[in-house]
Amino acid sequence: MSETICDMPAPGPAFVDTVRSQFPLLARKTRGKTLAYLDSASTTQKPQAVIDAMSKHYVENNANVHRGIYALAEKATSEYEKVRARVASFIHCKPDEVIFTSGTTGAMNLLAYSLQSRLSKGDEIIVSILEHHSNMVPWQELARRTGAVVKYAPLTADGQIDMKKFDSLLSGKTKIVSITHVSNVLGTIVDVKEIVKLAHKHGALVIVDGAQAIAHLEIDIPSLGCDFYAFSAHKMYGPTGVGVLYGRKELLEVLPPPLFGGEMIRTVTVEGSTWNDLPWKFEPGTPNIAGVIGLCAALTYLSSLDRAKMHAHEQAMVNRAVYSLSRIEGVTIFGPQQRAPLVSFAVAGIHAHDIAHVLDKHHVAVRAGHHCAMPLMNALGVEATVRASFGMYTTAEDIDRLIDGVQDAIKVLA
Repeated sequence: MSETICDMPAPGPAFVDTVRSQFPLLARKTRGKTLAYLDSASTTQKPQAVIDAMSKHYVENNANVHRGIYALAEKATSEYEKVRARVASFIHCKPDEVIFTSGTTGAMNLLAYSLQSRLSKGDEIIVSILEHHSNMVPWQELARRTGAVVKYAPLTADGQIDMKKFDSLLSGKTKIVSITHVSNVLGTIVDVKEIVKLAHKHGALVIVDGAQAIAHLEIDIPSLGCDFYAFSAHKMYGPTGVGVLYGRKELLEVLPPPLFGGEMIRTVTVEGSTWNDLPWKFEPGTPNIAGVIGLCAALTYLSSLDRAKMHAHEQAMVNRAVYSLSRIEGVTIFGPQQRAPLVSFAVAGIHAHDIAHVLDKHHVAVRAGHHCAMPLMNALGVEATVRASFGMYTTAEDIDRLIDGVQDAIKVLA
């Protein structure tokens, strides 16, 4: 870590000023102050382009997709399916390997049901202690239904997955490894390529929770080598209620769908039913059409930016936050030195919720609690942390307001 804040990369005010002007909520003032929004790991704010795209859909193209043969329905279907190709281009896979879901949680549950037929009593599933509950509970339930066993890869002292111990957990019994790409609590960036390499030696399938990675890292599916990759639109400047599951085509072709109804069928008779082609086999019912259109707008928006400059700016913000927090007496920072743009911390003798409440008085929005990662909290030896998470629109002033608020909270509450 840099010794002084002056040694850190410049925040790049021209870049962030241009970006912020495109996010209408960030310009709003309450009691004369704008909001320092530091909860992007929970959900990102939305640029005007995403808001406009969804509104335009409802105004100009609103019809159900895949079913109608009239012009409006065909237009809606065409626009909807273009998004699938856009997603495939963004993560470097085939369009028919892109399944639209309700989000990362929905994707993990889809897999936990579809993969059930591949597990038997005594088979093993490996996750890590880093995981969000959405990448832990579905596998616990799958194990309960099948008699399989869930094993947990432990962490090193600085919040990395202990790769030696992870490797030692693998065996011929390992059928599934499901791992986060970026920790939503510690910002740990997991070496997915190495995880895949080790797991595939034992014939295990590898699933990656990319919810926290998709907005900050360049995702190249062939390079990662994973079998499945899931993410949510609302973590990457898109709308809530829509996400993506990538799956290797040869796997998706043989896996059974977990949900049934319209659109995912090819034929229905009183004797039984057959399933549609990929990817519609896994997409029953009317989808979140406007959400998918919003996802496309978010992808287009992200692709229009200088991603290297964006990443450098986000890294400068997290470096500034970590450095400044580390200088406050009584503050403990969790996680590795090299991290994605978020920081979790605790203040000695003060509950995280109380810190967050004081910060709210300063118009600084952070998340406090266990962050849907209770086993990780137990491993850290804390009940809860304060998490400040950053996006492309975060400014140096936002970070400074965070620091001022934490210092004020200590004065008031210690």
